[in-house]
Amino acid sequence: YRQLLELGIPVLGICYGMQAMVLNLGGRVESAEVGEFGRSHLTVREEGQLLRDLPHEQSCWMSHRDTVYEAPPGFTALASSTESPVAALEAPDRKLYGIQFHPEVVHTPYGTDVLRRFLDDICGCSMEWSAASVIDEQVARIREQVGQGRVICGLSGGVDSSVAALLVHKAIGDQLTCVFVDHGLMRKNEGEQVVAAFRDHFHVPLVVADAKDRFLDRLKGVTDPEQKRKIIGAEFIRVFEEEAAKIEDVKYLVQGTLYSDVIESGGGHGGAVAA
Repeated sequence: YRQLLELGIPVLGICYGMQAMVLNLGGRVESAEVGEFGRSHLTVREEGQLLRDLPHEQSCWMSHRDTVYEAPPGFTALASSTESPVAALEAPDRKLYGIQFHPEVVHTPYGTDVLRRFLDDICGCSMEWSAASVIDEQVARIREQVGQGRVICGLSGGVDSSVAALLVHKAIGDQLTCVFVDHGLMRKNEGEQVVAAFRDHFHVPLVVADAKDRFLDRLKGVTDPEQKRKIIGAEFIRVFEEEAAKIEDVKYLVQGTLYSDVIESGGGHGGAVAA
């Protein structure tokens, strides 16, 4: 952590991040007799760069037991709260900033302003991000990666696989074929809704595998939830592979999975379109 603070790039420590910064740089952090959890009152004593033009009295959201009592040498203490003598600090010449409160929650009314001040004024980031720009960027990347290849996607009807399928379809059209495995374990009429949405509304090439009886036979008599999960997962893969084998010249698999799930499962790089 100390090496990170010495890179010469802007760093914003939030909550424990500020405490770690203070500890590493010679300030004082101790366990308080009274923790600070929930809404708290913040008093801005020095605006500095981080709190410039913000109200000097405002509410914020805290969640900590340890407290910063003294800022490190070279730092300016910007604000205090009900139970925190130092609730915000900065050392602009070293590009180091810290806040004890949580700016990301709605209970900190000026939290977004603090984050914007750090990103825009201090880091010099351009505020050009938008959902539309991400879609355009991903569509171009998918087209470049896939070219004229055929792509297959396992569609569950959930958010992850649905977003991935529609994004890839926007990029390559009917080069994509989705396989929807109806295992009979969804809510009433949900399977029909998935088919209607993708085949009739979005016009995505769709293969529907009606495997209700097959799944229910496998699950008959099983009561352990973990065993059920494993049976469902294994059977889903078998049905998907059987349907995929019927589609010719498939080169890519769309993996509609959050990247955090890939990390947790120990996944690496493979021949997949990660949408």
